[in-house]
Amino acid sequence: MKGIHQSSMAVRSFVVMACVVIILAGIKTASPIVVPFVLSAFLAVICNPVITLMCRYKLPKWLAIILLMGFIVLMSLWLTSLVGSSINEFSKQMPVYRAQLVEQFAWILDKLQQFNIHISRQKVLEYFDPGMALSMTTNMLSGVGNVMANLFLIILTIVFMLLESNDLSKKAHLALDDPEMRLKQIDRFLQSVNQYMMIKTLVSIATAIIVGIGLSIIGVDYALLWAVIAFLFNYIPNIGSIIAAIPAVLLAFVQFGPAAAGVTAGLYLGTNMVMGNVIEPKFMGRGLGLSTLVVFLSLIFWGWLLGSVGMLLSVPLTMVVKIGLESSQSGMWLAILLADNVDDKLSDSSMENHKQDDTEQISEQEK
Repeated sequence: MKGIHQSSMAVRSFVVMACVVIILAGIKTASPIVVPFVLSAFLAVICNPVITLMCRYKLPKWLAIILLMGFIVLMSLWLTSLVGSSINEFSKQMPVYRAQLVEQFAWILDKLQQFNIHISRQKVLEYFDPGMALSMTTNMLSGVGNVMANLFLIILTIVFMLLESNDLSKKAHLALDDPEMRLKQIDRFLQSVNQYMMIKTLVSIATAIIVGIGLSIIGVDYALLWAVIAFLFNYIPNIGSIIAAIPAVLLAFVQFGPAAAGVTAGLYLGTNMVMGNVIEPKFMGRGLGLSTLVVFLSLIFWGWLLGSVGMLLSVPLTMVVKIGLESSQSGMWLAILLADNVDDKLSDSSMENHKQDDTEQISEQEK
């Protein structure tokens, strides 16, 4: 009997893994449809507190939604035109920047030749080409731009989600077979994701403003473009701020030399250290309960599955998976692996189990 039980468990595990692979392959294939829907869902999460605040001032909900959606459409069109025109102008100036780059490296190459180290200028352009850095950034932006091509569909989806936002918590409890709304982690999850998206958006806006003003003072070209890129890439954990800084630092080096490049790098480094290590932890508290390794791996996974939008939303998407695992006993072990503090997780789980046992004992005594 024991051998039969182990065999059935192995078959069940194999079937579950096969189902997961099939589902992921389906999502990957249907990503042109899935990605706009996912983006709409998280934009609705960001917009919902703003709608609630507007309704406190006696505005009808439908009017608040129309005003906010109109503002989002105008901002999206403005940012799209700004980024597109700036990239086109940058591409036209690329030969000039390449020539300036060779001039900046000329004295370094002369010094190296004195030590019989010969490096061709073509090699310098291959490894320190600002156009290559910009193309890497624009490739990631193009993924978001392709999604924004479905702007009408995204806005329409956000509107319907906001209209039904009041029933979202109840629907989540019913979907997870909890009509009595006893699963407190669902409410904690909705609150945590809402808090994360709002704080991350405000921090990204502040980062973009500081970077834009700093680059304007330094005199780096297209400061507004780099500020927009800093805003978008700040949503990408761990490496987003580094990717956003590379083209601006290279351009500062090309225009003004190593000193300006160092100041630009210091501007990005100081801004992200203050925002990421001081401001965010202060307002976000313990965050969303994901370990640093899980955050990094989720960035790679969601980027592969959903492209640039998946990288931007990797943290909240992982939280969706985590809460789904926590709601089932069979997936609890994987949810613990995703958590950042195992001791707190185990203590919370034991307390919830004791409470459920006490409730069941009381109900049995009443019967």
